[in-house]
Amino acid sequence: KMLVPKKNRLEVYRHLFQEGVMVAKQDYALPKHPEVPVPNLQVIKLLQSLCSRGFVTKQFSWMYYYYYLTDEGVDYLREYLHLPEEIVPNTQKKTNRPQRIGAPRDERGGRGERGDRGAFGGERRGGYRRDDKEKGTAPGGGFQPTFRASAPGLGRGGGAPQA
Repeated sequence: KMLVPKKNRLEVYRHLFQEGVMVAKQDYALPKHPEVPVPNLQVIKLLQSLCSRGFVTKQFSWMYYYYYLTDEGVDYLREYLHLPEEIVPNTQKKTNRPQRIGAPRDERGGRGERGDRGAFGGERRGGYRRDDKEKGTAPGGGFQPTFRASAPGLGRGGGAPQA
């Protein structure tokens, strides 16, 4: 168990409650956390304690800890910080997003049958994808391919090397 000054604990808890999430680099020697004026080790240990009690969920990726506040954590921090019910973390606030203005879409929400590419993207590729069946270049039903090795015994299925 690590002893953390109450001032630092309150700083970390306020920031976590305000944002709803917190990121900490896995660098225990870092003198200060980038977002909170508290040593990084204390931030990690405080959040580790909250995680063990089920108040935050932790995810680790590419040398960074990502902590997400749970509903129980919101209740706990609200009681610990003596905050009213009206105040919620930023991750739980509802935002009014403006309507997106963009290309017109058909009734299904797409950009058309083939998007803006045309049929098979033929204009841009110079007709790269062609249907070989139209031209009669596909092999017939009696086609029997043969595979000959340049030297016997080499490759797959060539048999044992001759001695």
